[in-house]
Amino acid sequence: MRDLAPRRQDLDPIEIASRDEIAALQLNRLKWSLRHAYDNVAHYRQAFDAAGVHPDDLKQLSDLKLFPFTTKHDLRANYPFGMFAVPREQVARIHASSGTTGKPTVVGYTKNDLAVWADCVARSMRASGTRPGDIVHIAYGYGLFTGGLGAHYGAERLGCTVVPVSGGMTTRQVTLIEDFKPTTIMVTPSYMLSILDEYRAQGLDPRKSPLQVGIFGAEPWTNAMRSEIEDAFDMHAVDIYGLSEVMGPGVANECVETKDGLHIWEDHFYPEIVDPITGDPVEDGGQGELVFTSLSKEAFPIVRYRTRDLTRLLPGTARSMRRMEKITGRSDDMMILRGVNVFPTQIEEQILAIEGLAPHFQVELTREGRMDEMTVHVEATITHVTDEARKVAGHALRERIKDVVGVTVRVNVTEPEKVARSQGKAQRIVDNRPKG
Repeated sequence: MRDLAPRRQDLDPIEIASRDEIAALQLNRLKWSLRHAYDNVAHYRQAFDAAGVHPDDLKQLSDLKLFPFTTKHDLRANYPFGMFAVPREQVARIHASSGTTGKPTVVGYTKNDLAVWADCVARSMRASGTRPGDIVHIAYGYGLFTGGLGAHYGAERLGCTVVPVSGGMTTRQVTLIEDFKPTTIMVTPSYMLSILDEYRAQGLDPRKSPLQVGIFGAEPWTNAMRSEIEDAFDMHAVDIYGLSEVMGPGVANECVETKDGLHIWEDHFYPEIVDPITGDPVEDGGQGELVFTSLSKEAFPIVRYRTRDLTRLLPGTARSMRRMEKITGRSDDMMILRGVNVFPTQIEEQILAIEGLAPHFQVELTREGRMDEMTVHVEATITHVTDEARKVAGHALRERIKDVVGVTVRVNVTEPEKVARSQGKAQRIVDNRPKG
């Protein structure tokens, strides 16, 4: 793989500023953001007043812990536009979540918000090794989901040529990659595996593809999957992080020269880690739930938003800004099986360690009597399709999950292409337990 690290002179000055400079900027912007939210959003005014705090109470960054959290419930309770801090006529664009578990969460952007978003995504892409003039293949979904358009405008801001493919039609994805010769692809990691399968189905060598950088986000993925993709394509695979409630993709990104966690763009987003049960702050380096407060958003300021993503904060390396460790899972995706906490990423890590298993899987939860049961549905590779080979691989996976994760599960090793594919975010958990 080529050395694609950006030159130091190409970075934004704030990326390599001192921690004192970053903290001073954050404090000024945080004071503005809290005041902006309190003065213009009824929910924040009521929440702050109920907690007995006022924007003027913020004297130093650590005072942020005095202010109340914001949750997805708050956003849904103010559907559709109740969280906007500017008149609706000043909102240049609206995005929303899928709303599969209730009303969608709606977010808005002023023209300036969109410009800042594009800047953050462009910075993220540059950190990934993408350069002005590169061709960028975007296979994130376009529409209300923030992934496609967020990546699109960031790539244009960086000065790239954009191929807005969106998701789906995997055969065409491979055709366009081979014909247009993009050097960067932006897509969910699970769908990148589907593109890899299509390369092999067409008899093409993925290592000879033009791709040099893959920027993967929208779902947790492991370093084991990184190795799988990098080895298959002879490309750099880096992690991008974001969520619509905070902005969209581009809140944080790995640097291609280190790949040691995602540097948070702390000039626009203030991170905290809290205990997911008590909500108490956790010192940097401790594991917990990631919480974000926006520092520059006009249309949709967000104060202490509980992301439900589990990670820890670490010092900066390639950049001065702090890093967040790769997301290990979400507190609301955690499965508790006979008293043991289990995340899909833990299952993925064990699958990738077993010869003969492909990285396509789903976890099915069922209940027999009073006991919850977990079945891991996973595909065999094309070289291990016999009944005996699948039996051996399934036994190895079952034993490895028991030894490493600490739970006993059932394993169903299917023939290739029998596990449902994802063209966006992977659905890793299927809960078929009785409701109520």
